[in-house]
Amino acid sequence: MKIVTIIGARPQFIKAAAISRVLKDYNDLKEIIIHTGQHYDNNMSEVFFQELEIPKPDYYLGIGSGGHGVQTGRMLEKIEEVLIKENPDVVLVYGDTNSTLAGVLVASKLQIPVAHVEAGLRSFNKKMPEEINRIVADHVSDLLFAPTKTAVDNLIREGIPREKIFNVGDVMFDAALYYGEKADKESNILEKLELKPGQYILSTIHRAYNTDIAERLKAIFEGLSRISREVTVVLPLHPRTKVALIRERLFEYVSEYIKIIEPVGYIDMIKLEKNSRLIVTDSGGVQKEAFFYKVPCVTLREETEWVELVELGWNHLVPPSSADMVEEGIKQALNSSSRLDAQPYGDGKSSEKIVKVLRKYLYQYS
Repeated sequence: MKIVTIIGARPQFIKAAAISRVLKDYNDLKEIIIHTGQHYDNNMSEVFFQELEIPKPDYYLGIGSGGHGVQTGRMLEKIEEVLIKENPDVVLVYGDTNSTLAGVLVASKLQIPVAHVEAGLRSFNKKMPEEINRIVADHVSDLLFAPTKTAVDNLIREGIPREKIFNVGDVMFDAALYYGEKADKESNILEKLELKPGQYILSTIHRAYNTDIAERLKAIFEGLSRISREVTVVLPLHPRTKVALIRERLFEYVSEYIKIIEPVGYIDMIKLEKNSRLIVTDSGGVQKEAFFYKVPCVTLREETEWVELVELGWNHLVPPSSADMVEEGIKQALNSSSRLDAQPYGDGKSSEKIVKVLRKYLYQYS
């Protein structure tokens, strides 16, 4: 049986790595990997394949950046060529990127079954491109692998047949357990950056609605700069964010206060996450990684798809409408307490459950 995996962005590399490790154990399953090239920077892409031990992609499409229409359109054309050539039994997609959207559209039009990992997430904010991608992916997929009960409930509420939905837990938890141990043994990023555990804040900012809107960008980085005078703030700088800071003439100012570093590999990132005092982010994946490593988190957004973390008091939503709000939200989180008596994301064996469902489905309809 042939499975085509479509990935293109950092969080997808991590999720795919967890499932690829399980797929290797089955001689009757052959995985073909398509890398769209959505994350094209070496530090954002190739290094992850090396560190995560993901097989080298069978196809690298080299799409790169561009507007949503341009980027998705190019993906549609190139993914279609590959799927026609390979004629897989199922297409496996992850999350909510343009790579996900393009993959499900092409596969469904070619009448190839689609399996969506991380199905059912909803922020209920359609201004987010990711929200549109999630909804479309879920409604054309044949197998929906939900990470939480909340995600299952969302899908059922939208009228998706129950027999298509599988609550398997979160593959990110699988990855956190596996690579967390690896990071402890292999990463020396703290020594390189002269950081001490529990004495710095780690921040990641990259969402378009935070980088492309000048007022939000200024509020975030003014707030972080104020905090950095009391606690060291470390910022692995996403290429999009760097361009935005330079555009708004904020880069030099921010560099005076915040410890800006180049994007780091996944193993180093985990080491930074595990040893930070607090994480400040707008990333969906990093929110969960913070929880997995028992580090409090501030999410600079109005909403999150990971509502369980807010309910547990582990994740603090702070809309970045002003520098004062960002600063105050971070200070409150530094002094808050959180519940650790729940694990809403499964038992760390999500990948095994997904592969078992895939095999059963493939043999049932072969």
